[in-house]
Amino acid sequence: MNDSAAAAASSPDAVLVLEGLTKRYREGGGRVRTVLDAVDLTIDRGAQIALLGRSGSGKSTLLNLLCGIDQPDDGRVLLDGVDLAALDERARTLLRRTRIGFIFQFFNLIPTLTVAENLLLPLELAGRTDAALRARALERLAFVGLDDRAGDFPDVLSGGEQQRVAIARALAHEPDVLLADEPTGNLDADTEAQVLTLLGEAVAASGTTLIMATHSREVAARVADRTLMMQAGRPIDQPLAGAA
Repeated sequence: MNDSAAAAASSPDAVLVLEGLTKRYREGGGRVRTVLDAVDLTIDRGAQIALLGRSGSGKSTLLNLLCGIDQPDDGRVLLDGVDLAALDERARTLLRRTRIGFIFQFFNLIPTLTVAENLLLPLELAGRTDAALRARALERLAFVGLDDRAGDFPDVLSGGEQQRVAIARALAHEPDVLLADEPTGNLDADTEAQVLTLLGEAVAASGTTLIMATHSREVAARVADRTLMMQAGRPIDQPLAGAA
């Protein structure tokens, strides 16, 4: 670790530190493609970050590395100083269940569970049965305006309502980091605007760090206080003036 990386890793403001993070994939014909190339990056606690780039630029790969679903070929990811690659699979799974939230483009609600049961599922998986935490989790339904739908099943909700449930579920276990992969990709423009406003308000209220992958500069401008553009395998800070 160089001096600047060491300082970032020890900074009280840094929740995630990436050091020399590299990921390669073998394609057809034996060709090796480098998707992420020696990425050094510090993400501060409470930041709202948009990760911009075209399809195939490495956005989803980076999110998978940040939560330990995928492992780097070189370099490392530190979450509050903990090297994810140094953990075994069980420990990484527990870390995801307790410290990381996810929002996906396809809402991923379980159709046989009610809204309230979907919301509480992350707590059940993590074995967190504390009554106060469960109560705070259910309060998030009111925050997203769906407390009157707690007993309904997902198939009677609109797409926007399902994504609002997904936001509440992702924050139910009070994660340090929230990862969102094209979270409004299946919504119409009006619903997208409503969901993005709600998402921004929710992470600001909770102090959770948001890292959202998107191909849209307009989406990034609505939520992010920092924008990173994927260029040649690296996320580069980029202002959003003249968003299109």
